[in-house]
Amino acid sequence: MKKFPVQKAFTFLEPGPVVLVTTVDENRANIMTLSWTMVLDFTPRFAFMTGPWNFSCNALLKNRECVIAVPTVELAKKAVQIGSCSGAGIDKFKKFRLTPLEASSVKAPLIEECYANIECRIIDHIKKHNIFVLDGVEAWVNDKQKAPCFFHAVGDGRFIVDGEKINHRKIMVDKIPAGV
Repeated sequence: MKKFPVQKAFTFLEPGPVVLVTTVDENRANIMTLSWTMVLDFTPRFAFMTGPWNFSCNALLKNRECVIAVPTVELAKKAVQIGSCSGAGIDKFKKFRLTPLEASSVKAPLIEECYANIECRIIDHIKKHNIFVLDGVEAWVNDKQKAPCFFHAVGDGRFIVDGEKINHRKIMVDKIPAGV
């Protein structure tokens, strides 16, 4: 083993796919990009981290709801661009030519071009760490997109794209919740 700089260790653990989070504040929709999300258990409970440096944070705190949209690799460049500018002065849906769709349980819009959209309500905000805990209340999938590939942030400006899938369900069958 070779010693590795501990300040870069997060690049080994940077989790799930890059996501786009939509919010609405005073009838104005916004999108932010996040590369850190966490599934908390086998229920639709999730967490992510963001803070006052993001324009969407006030809407999250005020309205306590959002949509987590999961883009495919085809949207990777747009997702990075969305995360590299503020929604304070621009309409990101127009600028990046994304289609907002009305959600059924929250005011924040779904993103039509994304593979999956999860309508969420914020159930906790851990202020010390800027962590938002959310319950998914509705989920949508774009069934027109077959075999989607997602992309994952390494944390240093590089990304990894999904590749070959390995199926070990038979080994885990007694650990997988019913219906999953």
